[in-house]
Amino acid sequence: MAKAVLFLATGFEDIEVASIIDTLMRGGVEVVIAGLQAGAIEAKYRIKVVPDITIDEIELEKYDAVILPGGYPGYANLGADRRVLESVKKAFGIGIFVAAICGAPSVLAKAGVLKGKKATIYPGMEAELTGAKPSNERVVVDGTVVTSQGPGTALEFGVKLVELLAGEKRAQALKEELVANY
Repeated sequence: MAKAVLFLATGFEDIEVASIIDTLMRGGVEVVIAGLQAGAIEAKYRIKVVPDITIDEIELEKYDAVILPGGYPGYANLGADRRVLESVKKAFGIGIFVAAICGAPSVLAKAGVLKGKKATIYPGMEAELTGAKPSNERVVVDGTVVTSQGPGTALEFGVKLVELLAGEKRAQALKEELVANY
C-alpha cells in the first residue's frame, strides 16, 4: 500500500485537507498527517485537526508522497519552516512525489524543486512559481512534481494522486464512486 505524508500548519485550507485525505484513503493510500507542532492545528475556517505525528518524527524514505495543502496563512507557515523546505528538497531528491495545492506550490519553488518544471498555483500567484513554467491547468504533473490550483480542484488533485500512487484502475473506480465526471 502506498503511503503519503501531509504537512499541516496553522491556517491550512479546510476543504483541501479534508478532501485530499478522504480521497487518498478511499483510493487505498495510507495518509499520515504531520504537524509543524504537536497538538491540534487550526484551519483557516477553524476546523481543528490533530496530527498523527510531528514533522520531526518523519522518516521520508517510508513515504511515496509528500503533500502540502494551501490556505493562507497555512502555506506561508509551511514555507517559513526550514524543516518543511529541507523535507521537500530531500523527498524530491530521492524520487518521492512532492505535491502542493493552492498557494503551496510557492513552497515547492522556495525549496528549489520547480526549476524547469511545469506547475500551477492559485490564480494570480503565478509570480511565486520561481523557476517553473507556469500553467493555468487545474492539476499539473511534471515528473514527480504534482501541483493544483485551489479548493475547487482538491478532489481532482486527490484523484490524480491516487492514480500516481495506487494506479489508474483504482483512480477510475474512485472517480466512479465519487461521481467525479472530469
